[in-house]
Amino acid sequence: MLAIDVKDLRKTFKVQKNRQGLKGAVLDLFKREYNEVTAVKDISFSIPSGEICGYIGENGAGKSTTIKMLTGILVPTSGSLTVGGFVPYAERERFVQNIGVVFGQRSQLWWDIGVIESFQLLRKVYRVPEQDFKKRLDELVERLQLQDLLSRPVRKLSLGQRMRCELVAALLHNPSIVFLDEPTIGLDIVVKSEIRDFLKDMNREHGTTILLTTHDLQDIEALCSRVIMLDDGRIIYDGGLEDLKSRWGTGREVRFQFGTATRLPQLRSWTDPLPVNWTADNELGASVWIPLELNVSEVLGRVVGQADITDIKIIETNTDDIVRSIYQSGSAERTDISQPAEDGRAVVHV
Repeated sequence: MLAIDVKDLRKTFKVQKNRQGLKGAVLDLFKREYNEVTAVKDISFSIPSGEICGYIGENGAGKSTTIKMLTGILVPTSGSLTVGGFVPYAERERFVQNIGVVFGQRSQLWWDIGVIESFQLLRKVYRVPEQDFKKRLDELVERLQLQDLLSRPVRKLSLGQRMRCELVAALLHNPSIVFLDEPTIGLDIVVKSEIRDFLKDMNREHGTTILLTTHDLQDIEALCSRVIMLDDGRIIYDGGLEDLKSRWGTGREVRFQFGTATRLPQLRSWTDPLPVNWTADNELGASVWIPLELNVSEVLGRVVGQADITDIKIIETNTDDIVRSIYQSGSAERTDISQPAEDGRAVVHV
């Protein structure tokens, strides 16, 4: 069953052109001119129930615009979409009962009242029965360790504390689909780790579908098996995270520490004629760069039996480096995206 189904979705905005000078300002009062800006350009994808999908792209790529259409805040210019079986902008009252939303830079909590009072107000907004609300609240408060925060006004919470409360607010009505737009922005590494663990547990225990937009690609690596990448309003990649690494990764680095002095000519002779590149830190340390088409085990097998090795560290090309290189090189613009496959995912030809 599909939690989200998007077909040929497009969103165009009219942006006013401001003419310069006093004369231009007067003209703008009586006859305004507009430019059309297309933020999302005929994208199609589908997300099955229970999947955690990362939705990434540079600033201005169209991520937030897509989320706003999926949550019913914006009406699409053209195309179709359903979320949880509902058309978001047409069936808002019934639709919102099935979704939870967290915008990292906006709050759904009331600033000057206690956290628990905000939760009580949201219970009435979502029409959650008192007994169900208490059970769900107790579960979330215990899992996110909010016991000491419930009576505090929201304005007195730290950013990390507020984001944990925002998550509770979005999940009080037990939605089947959750949209997270930059949920870990500005948080320290400890709070980020706690939120990631919580989201993984929620997905595993309740089968919650999660669409995550973020600039922190460590969130993607920790949570998502699938990633959709946008560039200038178009999908340039839709597939598995490991597949993204294998398509765009350049190789792996293996670092060796030796117990006795080991020189580069010796290391090169052991791995000749394999297409690897050795560099030396000193006589007791060296690194070898191994291309993706070559197995690491083949290189290790030639070195381990002959060198006095005290430590080995294998370093994969991380997602952050891959995505950065795609945008910086312009390769994403040259990627050929075919029509969506039967399951709704676009197929990438590189």
